[in-house]
Amino acid sequence: MEDWERSLCFAATNRVVRPFDWGLEWTRSWPVARDYPQNGHDSQTYLLRLNQSAIATSEGFYGYQTPADFHLKDGRLRFTSPVRTPYPENNVVHGQWFPAKDPKKAVIVLPHWNAPAQAHNGLAIGIQKLGMSALRLSLPYHDYRMPAELERADYAVSSNIGRTIDATRQAVIDIRSTIDWLQRQGYERLGIVGTSLGSCYAFLASSHDPRIAVNVFNHCSTYFSDVVWTGLSTMHVKEGLESHVDLDTLRNLWMCISPTVYFQKFAGLKKRSLFLYARYDTTFIPRLSEETMRMADQFGLDYRKVVLPCGHYTLGKTPFKFVDGYHICSFLKRNL
Repeated sequence: MEDWERSLCFAATNRVVRPFDWGLEWTRSWPVARDYPQNGHDSQTYLLRLNQSAIATSEGFYGYQTPADFHLKDGRLRFTSPVRTPYPENNVVHGQWFPAKDPKKAVIVLPHWNAPAQAHNGLAIGIQKLGMSALRLSLPYHDYRMPAELERADYAVSSNIGRTIDATRQAVIDIRSTIDWLQRQGYERLGIVGTSLGSCYAFLASSHDPRIAVNVFNHCSTYFSDVVWTGLSTMHVKEGLESHVDLDTLRNLWMCISPTVYFQKFAGLKKRSLFLYARYDTTFIPRLSEETMRMADQFGLDYRKVVLPCGHYTLGKTPFKFVDGYHICSFLKRNL
């Protein structure tokens, strides 16, 4: 299984080790940066302070104004992201819409890191066939939103500290904006399915939005930093980081985008969740997923757990993808 995982992981030959950057220019639009100017602090100290403030005021950090330009045409929802970046492509959110018969139930589907434009459409169609509408959302810097100079979604997760936080914040706000649109269409019972990076985004969004009632976390972990530091698929990102920060420092620098921080907030919102992870995962290593389950117990979450006998990449291969899809769709059908 590990050999299969490695062969699938390293089939991609276009990974780039990018230079380390504190990315302070990305912080300027954050509400906490307006409240706490740098005032002579060095970059690391300032980012650590912004993290503490973002966590303490996370409702504002992940807050937003609803977009005014939702547009659905030919099965594609588009709107302007409330988070503006220097990349025009990334500033337009794209959602592929799969409407179903039930006028009240809808599910947001979030793909994995570096997912191509049609990835997870099969899952969305499966959800649709069960009578629930599905909206497959493109993540920041992915597929239709990818800047022209990129071959991979490197700006979503990279050795640029501030940009990685900003991309995560943008993803959460885009998800919440999508919920606004779904509610305007009359949908009342809402679920979310996130895979890998999409799972992290889904947990952060659901922790800050009581409108999401049912959650599926397809791969799960605790700290954003630990996945990057220990994962097979992020070795090139770690290479850009490790001569500038150690794991403990990185954990604190990316604390405001880590699910761990928001378990208590999540637990207070009365949700039903499915956590799936892989026994031989080399990207979200099992130790991190098991720690997630311990926290789920600690905070009394209402959840179900499924552990599949495969790895991160092999989860997308036969027969595991069908087993995974069965667990996801049956959970949504029963609980939504």
